[in-house]
Amino acid sequence: MTAVAEAAPALLAGRTELGMISIADTAVTKIAARAAAENPDAGAATARVMGRAVPGSVPGVRSTDLDALPKTSVDVDGSKAYVSLEIAVRWPAPVAEVTGQVRQNVRDRLRDLAGLQAEEVHIVVADLATDIIPPPRVR
Repeated sequence: MTAVAEAAPALLAGRTELGMISIADTAVTKIAARAAAENPDAGAATARVMGRAVPGSVPGVRSTDLDALPKTSVDVDGSKAYVSLEIAVRWPAPVAEVTGQVRQNVRDRLRDLAGLQAEEVHIVVADLATDIIPPPRVR
């Protein structure tokens, strides 16, 4: 009789038969931000201070831009990631639909590219982006 080979135990994320692979939190943060920005209806929201939008003309302060990466933070705990995103959504796209697509894409990308399971993807929609040019301010 031939011996029956046992199935190899499932490897944990980042662990191979040769050792362990660590991915820096900053790299995971960039993966999550780029995954969120892959949706054409989502992007970076303007910075806010005490609930008020900070003008985009201030050097070094991000403004609402659907082509820019959103503010992102990630906490990695072993093979699990906890993601927070602050995004802008293109008006009049359905916010619930866009955030659902962003959430799923972030989960998929983290799993495929980093081998991490996104336990939570917390999304704050801080702004709605329109193509309407605001009227000039009276001085």
